[in-house]
Amino acid sequence: MAPLLLQLAGLGAALLASALILISFVAFITATEMPDLHRHEQEKFFLNARGQKETLPSIWDSPTKQLSVVVPSYNEEKRLPVMMDEALSYLEKRQKQDPTFTYEVIVVDDGSKDQTSEVAFKYCQKYGSDKVRVITLVKNRGKGGAIRMGQMAIACGSRAHLEKESIAQRSYFRTLLMYGFHFLVWFLCVKGIRDTQCGFKLLTREAASRTFSSLHIERWAFDVELLYIAQFFKIPIAEIAVNWTEIEGSKLVPFWSWLQMGKDLLFIRLRYLTGAWRLQQPRKVN
Repeated sequence: MAPLLLQLAGLGAALLASALILISFVAFITATEMPDLHRHEQEKFFLNARGQKETLPSIWDSPTKQLSVVVPSYNEEKRLPVMMDEALSYLEKRQKQDPTFTYEVIVVDDGSKDQTSEVAFKYCQKYGSDKVRVITLVKNRGKGGAIRMGQMAIACGSRAHLEKESIAQRSYFRTLLMYGFHFLVWFLCVKGIRDTQCGFKLLTREAASRTFSSLHIERWAFDVELLYIAQFFKIPIAEIAVNWTEIEGSKLVPFWSWLQMGKDLLFIRLRYLTGAWRLQQPRKVN
């Protein structure tokens, strides 16, 4: 009986090793270069409060704002006002308390099929295009892709990535889902971070440039690769508690999105491990 068990154990280990080698091979040959950041002609401009075209600023320009808030949005005409009202109310109050404080909110419409851009533009008209700008992407790139496009147009010294859900308390289902996901994140990619998917991330201008210029993943798991890159470059990371409310209407489909993110996590690890993806020191920001 014992020899049979040993044979089965050996066979199982061999099959597991073969599967890992096969998956690593697939991960390597299917690896692509970083997604093209080429902008369509209309993505190089934004409309000011008078409806006139103006050229977007660049992260490579000298900073003119203390804080840039990048808001990726896809079909968010209903949820966007809740987030924008609260965020702008806070930012305006802070500016009144400290007149030297400057900010901008950049809403990136990720190829929405509804009136997201029109809803966001109303805030541009209300607060001015110096404070609120809308970038409308020609096609959907995913949350990570939208944020990459938005961060290339920031005019500040520090940058915040803020999602629509960042107004209340997390649902029990999302919390349960995250426990399993966090284990995979810890096991495969990033250690020392309790919640990689928190939709509120604050980065310095330099950190944003170094991490996003090396990012490959454009969908839901982009946060994990972002932190993986930050840890590789030894960029200091700290988690700060925030009050969080989830607004109904999230585009995340729990089961299928979890499977997609699980696959992305495995491929992130394998592609960096096999050298299919490599990290290099990017251009230094002014």
